[in-house]
Amino acid sequence: MINRQQMRVAAIHDLSGFGRCSLAVIMPVLSAMGIQCCPVPTAVLSTHTGGFEDIVIKDMTDYISPALEQYKKLGIGFDAVYSGFLASTEQIDHCLEFFSYYKNSLKVVDTVMGDHGKPYRTCTPELCRRMGELVDVADVITPNLTEAAILLGEKYPPELTAGTVKSWLARLCERVRVAVITGVPLADGVNANVGFDREKGGFWRVDCDYVPASYPGTGDIFASVLTGGLLRGDSLPIAMERATVFTQTVIKNTYSYGLEPRNGVMFEPYLGRLYDDPPCGFKRF
Repeated sequence: MINRQQMRVAAIHDLSGFGRCSLAVIMPVLSAMGIQCCPVPTAVLSTHTGGFEDIVIKDMTDYISPALEQYKKLGIGFDAVYSGFLASTEQIDHCLEFFSYYKNSLKVVDTVMGDHGKPYRTCTPELCRRMGELVDVADVITPNLTEAAILLGEKYPPELTAGTVKSWLARLCERVRVAVITGVPLADGVNANVGFDREKGGFWRVDCDYVPASYPGTGDIFASVLTGGLLRGDSLPIAMERATVFTQTVIKNTYSYGLEPRNGVMFEPYLGRLYDDPPCGFKRF
């Protein structure tokens, strides 16, 4: 067994060289929270796929399982296994291998399947179905509203009432311990991140200020801060607040500079804040 002085996460995500998303933001965020992030890349891209041409892509499917075998031989342990974008059902099989071997670790699944009411081009009906297998072995999931609708077999709604949100969260938590749905337009006119912890009870919401722009990587940042907070002992509402405040801050900062959205958010100047306690803006609903 390799000795260690800090918590460690295996992050099974893609890596884009430019555009500030996936592992390019996950690694520094978890590192800033005092957690060692060990990347397990599912693909390496020269840029993310949102608005760039002539992208260079290297599929890493054949890397994932051999990497796990070496970790087994070395006795490397992980406090969490955290998966994100997966390009094929074979990669889902490899994620299931990680989750099965590290069964006592916190298992976090960012169910990357779509946004704005539509599945991504790479997300086939079979991939969506198999994503459900990961959800069934996860402890924590962080779908956006589109992904929550896919998991529940519901139509994508323009907004949700508080009652419907609670119903969706409760149904998701029949399969996992913790579910957090991001970017939910509520019927009271506020966008919020909402969550439920089945074991501890209580539905929570953290309201978000609206910014008229969409940036890649913000879901990765939110899920990473949430994961880091939970590992460090935050309750669910505190972890949600920490993740929401940090993500909202970097979005507002980036928007104020008028930067091109496909460049991602300027999160680097704010990494030091991740050790601070967030203001208590969460509430039950």
